[in-house]
Amino acid sequence: MTETTRIQTTPPGDGAASRSPEYRLAVDALRGLRQDLIHDAFAYRPMPGRHMDGRLVRRLPGRLREYAQWLPHAVITAAALITLALASVDSGGPALLLGPLCAIPVLLTMVRPVGAFWASMVSTPLAAVLGSRWGEWPWAAGSFACHLTVLTVVAIRTRPRTAAWMWALTALYALLADTGIGPTYYEYGTNSGPMLVISALVLLCVTVWHIRRHAEQEVTAQQTVTAHERSRRTLLEERTTIARELHDVVAHHMSVVAIQAEAAPYRVENPPPELEKAFATIRENAVAALTELRRVLGVVRAEDYEAPDAPQPTLADLEGLLANVREAGLGVEKVVTGAVRELPQGVELSAYRIVQEALSNTLRHAPGATARVEIGYVLGGLGLRIVNGPPPNPSLIKPSPGAGHGITGMRERVSMLNGEMTAGGTDDGGYEVAVFLPVALPDEGDV
Repeated sequence: MTETTRIQTTPPGDGAASRSPEYRLAVDALRGLRQDLIHDAFAYRPMPGRHMDGRLVRRLPGRLREYAQWLPHAVITAAALITLALASVDSGGPALLLGPLCAIPVLLTMVRPVGAFWASMVSTPLAAVLGSRWGEWPWAAGSFACHLTVLTVVAIRTRPRTAAWMWALTALYALLADTGIGPTYYEYGTNSGPMLVISALVLLCVTVWHIRRHAEQEVTAQQTVTAHERSRRTLLEERTTIARELHDVVAHHMSVVAIQAEAAPYRVENPPPELEKAFATIRENAVAALTELRRVLGVVRAEDYEAPDAPQPTLADLEGLLANVREAGLGVEKVVTGAVRELPQGVELSAYRIVQEALSNTLRHAPGATARVEIGYVLGGLGLRIVNGPPPNPSLIKPSPGAGHGITGMRERVSMLNGEMTAGGTDDGGYEVAVFLPVALPDEGDV
């Protein structure tokens, strides 16, 4: 019996994976510190102007609206001037040196935000040492305002994790300064507490603002995606409905062709064999086309869909539709121009559905208004115009979650027939839908 000793070696590079969770957490934290405050700390990142689509900015006159985009830069410049005044007046030290030393980090936040934080951290002990008022240890008056302003602006321009790191380094400096680096340890008090408390509150507010803005952006993006998907689903549903209706129309006509082709030889006494063979070929092709049509378009039918017993509606059935609309409280008038003629059933059906949807939108979005349906039989096609007036009482209008989807369905029907359509508001506050559906001339079809 032979014993085999298996020596397991740790692959190179996997040592960190075997470390404790605390070690990995510390490494990740140091990596985040390096990424946020050390790597490219003095990179050039100019502050963009204010957005011009804000609610307050839109109300300003044209000239002021142009200057409003520079409002953040003006606020930071004003803060730098205040810091300059605090550092220069009654500082007990060289004002020409202390003033710029505290104002430059504030101005630096507009072009190099992370570098401005390090500049503020460096200027703070220098200002405290150069100034003779040791009661302001470890932050002099100008340094206090400078560092607090820098923390706020950099937190706004970066992200919450960077704000947390800045506050942690500020607290570390305060801890070191209060443990014996200066005369305040023996005789005077310290202002580290007020700095840490105030900065923590300010950074907390900025973090909440960041989170809220990010949540609003996520909601807006989700609403956009949802609206797009809803519109796409409505379009697919409308195409399915159109396919079902056209399936019924085409199947009816193909069935008539097959029946007439089968019965035609019996209406002629002693028909020639060539004629019988031609009618038999017509019938076979009609039955084959009908079978293929049902096989392909049958997939768009829902499991609970039942083919209508009555024929699909046409423009001749508009009077019944208008009567139902009038009973619902909509005053509607129909005007027909041109020579009324029979159109292809697909055109008649689409025209009926467009009028039906337009009047339904009027009932939904303009209750109490009046409407007018104009049908024009012109050379080469059919013109439709459905227009309604403004609602007499806009307060009765309730928001509809499906607003605009009926227009999508109408456009899909018009596009299917290679037509043209316009839809939009009128000058008096109403709404107008204008459609033209082309119809080939009989002579063109015979050629």
